[in-house]
Amino acid sequence: MADEYEDGGGMDEPMDLNEEPVLDDFNAEVQEGEEHIDILDPQEQGEQGAVQRQRITSRYMTKYEKARVLGTRALQISMNAPVMVELSGETDPLEIAMKELREKKVPFTIRRYLPDGSYEDWSISELVVPD
Repeated sequence: MADEYEDGGGMDEPMDLNEEPVLDDFNAEVQEGEEHIDILDPQEQGEQGAVQRQRITSRYMTKYEKARVLGTRALQISMNAPVMVELSGETDPLEIAMKELREKKVPFTIRRYLPDGSYEDWSISELVVPD
């Protein structure tokens, strides 16, 4: 039984709780099959009058983008950010964020990174949102 822990990772060794966990550059590299997206506030978008080049990514919002937009916007709403839609009794921040997304009034821009290091910016109003 003692031979199972020959690599030095036995259960008897004390853990140092002050030690930082190793994340193996998790945030630095995009795992295969995962999308790399950013959500930009209008202040971060940069120059508004810039000429748009032809886009190569799909105009459909992915389920991952939708989840990130809803979560980020619901967090903002829960911290008293201004709401962009008329409320009819909604108090749940996630419900309000979903209503804003349905009406395409979420004040975000989605930045999609491409394999060559460039990116495309899409506003929420330009994307087709899945149900």
